[in-house]
Amino acid sequence: MTFVFRIGRLLAPLGTMAALLAASAPAMATTYLGAATEFAILAGAGLTNSGNSIVDGDLGLVTGLAVTGTATLAGVHSIHIGDTVAIQAQANAAAARIAFAAMASTVDLSGQDLGSVGVLTPGVYRFAAAAQLTGTLTLDFTGNPDAAFVFLIGSALTTATGSDVVIKGGGSKSGVYFDVGSSATLGTNSIFSGNILARTAITINHAARILCGRAVALDAAVTMDGNNVSNNCRSGTLGGNRDDFGSNGFAGGFGSSVPEPGAWALLITGFGLVGTALRRGRSVRPALIA
Repeated sequence: MTFVFRIGRLLAPLGTMAALLAASAPAMATTYLGAATEFAILAGAGLTNSGNSIVDGDLGLVTGLAVTGTATLAGVHSIHIGDTVAIQAQANAAAARIAFAAMASTVDLSGQDLGSVGVLTPGVYRFAAAAQLTGTLTLDFTGNPDAAFVFLIGSALTTATGSDVVIKGGGSKSGVYFDVGSSATLGTNSIFSGNILARTAITINHAARILCGRAVALDAAVTMDGNNVSNNCRSGTLGGNRDDFGSNGFAGGFGSSVPEPGAWALLITGFGLVGTALRRGRSVRPALIA
């Protein structure tokens, strides 16, 4: 099937986010992403596509301008525009970012190109500011398939033309997360694996592919251009010949359980503050223009 977004303002009741987060607690008992797990693309405000894009997973937009574009949904998936499903998914993704931010980093990679760090094993990797990937980043789960990679990136994430994220030795509970403090940009003809949770926007340049993961832009737009994006990669899905080892797009990790920093009340309270900030920010930000 195809989706068509026509220019027009879509408003969502963001004030309900805290309640939705509380209601979603049982789902997040098995994944950090909660309702966002069902999505391949989730945009906070604005969604644009040009070219022949294929999306394997749900596609969602919370609020903002929906810009005309067409793409193909592979398989049996849904489109959510400004509904409670999209809002809950955004809330769960925001709560995941709060949980990630509380984690102690294993290694500080500030100033290093991800393509030059060699083979990484599971852990929490921090960049004080922006992160760049040129060439190939190899993530190896061998010996610890139930663990996770978390990349805490202070500002932007940018991958170069033809770059690649290769994941080895994973299992059904593996997790890979890129927590981006501002925007993420994937280079032309690049291949990405893992879940991008960007504070603002995500741009997926021409022919770039996310073969095992998701693009979640919490506060702004996702822009696509002839891309393949799959949230549940199986060997050969969308021509990628990649495998997520049954992990549902690397949505597990940490024994596939939520951390326990004081249980759900702490996360719900924290996101209530975030939701307020989001609403205030949107009230003064200019509308996106095609």
